[in-house]
Amino acid sequence: MEKAITRFAPSPTGYIHIGNVRSAIYPYLVARQTNGKIILRIEDTDRERYVEGATELIEDTLKWLGLDWDEGPLVGGPNEPYFQTERLSIYMEWVQKLLDSGRAYADPTPPEKIDEYRKECNEKKVPFLYRNFRPENTPTWEPGIPIRFKAEPKEYSWHDEVMGDMHTGPEVLDDIILIKRDGYPTYNFAHIVDDAEMGVTHVMRGVEYLSSTPNYLALYEAFGLERPKLVSLPHILAPIGNKKLGKRDGAKSVTEYRDDGILPEAILNYLASLGWNDGTEQEIYTKEELIEKFSIDRIQNSGARYDENKLFWMNGQWIRRIFNEQGARALYDRTINFWPESASNYPEEYRIKVLSIIYDRLKTLSDLKDMTNYFFEDPKIDTDIIKNNKFLKKMSEAEVEELLKKSIDALAGLKEWDAEYLQETLNGLLAESGKKPAELFSLIRIALSFAPFSPALNLTLEVLGRETSLARLNAVARSI
Repeated sequence: MEKAITRFAPSPTGYIHIGNVRSAIYPYLVARQTNGKIILRIEDTDRERYVEGATELIEDTLKWLGLDWDEGPLVGGPNEPYFQTERLSIYMEWVQKLLDSGRAYADPTPPEKIDEYRKECNEKKVPFLYRNFRPENTPTWEPGIPIRFKAEPKEYSWHDEVMGDMHTGPEVLDDIILIKRDGYPTYNFAHIVDDAEMGVTHVMRGVEYLSSTPNYLALYEAFGLERPKLVSLPHILAPIGNKKLGKRDGAKSVTEYRDDGILPEAILNYLASLGWNDGTEQEIYTKEELIEKFSIDRIQNSGARYDENKLFWMNGQWIRRIFNEQGARALYDRTINFWPESASNYPEEYRIKVLSIIYDRLKTLSDLKDMTNYFFEDPKIDTDIIKNNKFLKKMSEAEVEELLKKSIDALAGLKEWDAEYLQETLNGLLAESGKKPAELFSLIRIALSFAPFSPALNLTLEVLGRETSLARLNAVARSI
């Protein structure tokens, strides 16, 4: 396969929406798979929507996801600068070619007049095309006057790598604005120039740009440029499935997911798989596997519904994978900011032990706070939890107290406090007491944690240790 040059060209208008990240992932995979390169370009010409610090947030997000770039901010490259606001002289050179060839013109028409034209078309119930109102005598361009492309209406046919063969008639071509009144280029013009200057071979972007493609083709033609491969990426849909995912649908930024304890591997894996598959039943992919297996022809041409629960499930799978393949320490290093505050009073070795018996129940790293509190501080005793437990509510207080004391006596007599001996002792208690596992084990578990969940009882006892375990059991027995 030819080496592909792709680009991710976000606008610094705020955080990177989770639904937009796929527009960075797919170009990255194509570039890496073909030993090509990916360019990061910041399209910052919309100054009204520009947000200070947004570029740094974009860079930080991409680096956290492991999506490095070959050219662009921070790394430089042969096509500097990579901020569109620093490329204004380049755009003027290109637009001058169109002015000189008669394919562009300065348009002094005031916005109010254009609104009148639009209203007139609406009243006549005909499409508004500015080329039908093109001024006859256009002035020499001066700063402050918009520059428009002079369309030559014709049919266009092209191949979209996802949508297939496309065709449109002359009715969709119009005199689009190239340079705005403020002197900045429009997206419709600037991206054509930038892609040409930077040698981009694959233009991968959202399907919403498909309707504008004929105007882009007209610009390629006017400049005598070879068309790049056009790859329209279908929308990521809101959970209800009938519209594009947006902030109003609860879609969060990548930063929010990171703060919630979602791993970068999970986000990369989930978003790459959202609207693409390799034809197998595989669901968990490393970045290296995605690079190897990804192909444009396997991108589906319809929208894919966003399912946050699937992302959480996949994150749990990645938590377990990291633990099993890289070890407890590797996973622990990811959890530093997610422990309950009281955990700071305990050494790392102890926290790693806790993680080692709890990790397989985590969906996000932030679950650690609620799931591990009782390992670091004595829980508040609430005997109502025992009384209302579905396995224990039929037992009298005297029976509960007696069963606790038998458990304390059996556990206190252990010479070695490890998981194997603890399990043997618990099994012996079952036989001696005649209770069901759900009854005996639920009682001990609640007395130790007063939490809705705890790991295997013998492992919980082992990590808590003899002194803490017996002290908690005795405290509960006295409270019955």
